[in-house]
Amino acid sequence: MPNLSRRQLLRLFGSAAAETLLGCGRDPSAAEKLRRASTLDATALAAGLPACVVRPEQTEGPYFVDEKLNRSDIRIDPSDNGTKAGVPLRLEFHVSHVTAGSCAALSGAMVDIWHCDALGVYSDVRDEGFDTRGRKFLRGYQLTDGRGAAEFLTI
Repeated sequence: MPNLSRRQLLRLFGSAAAETLLGCGRDPSAAEKLRRASTLDATALAAGLPACVVRPEQTEGPYFVDEKLNRSDIRIDPSDNGTKAGVPLRLEFHVSHVTAGSCAALSGAMVDIWHCDALGVYSDVRDEGFDTRGRKFLRGYQLTDGRGAAEFLTI
């Protein structure tokens, strides 16, 4: 399967998925973030950067909590060993070190992910519609391996 850019993935999944991916539909500026990201991608391509794509170390998003959960299956909530319901999804990230116009796999990089469930509920936070403090579903991190890869199982 070929590596797809964020823009290609968003075209594939459509604008509804873009809203979901950029803050689970809770961020009113999601369209603006998508527009800026597309502009940055086009600028990078025009500048003749290497095939790997450089991204910020951490994206803006709601409810980051440093849970220190080194795990690959983030569907499981360690507070009660329950598994969050949903369609299983395997995410694989590849992290590269860019120098002198080329990319090399970066091992030992921390890839920390968190996201909401299908109803927009995040774990370990209190919001208008939910209070999930103490829960830890859909959160975790992995260190990249020798290929610069980190893999997660989520929904």
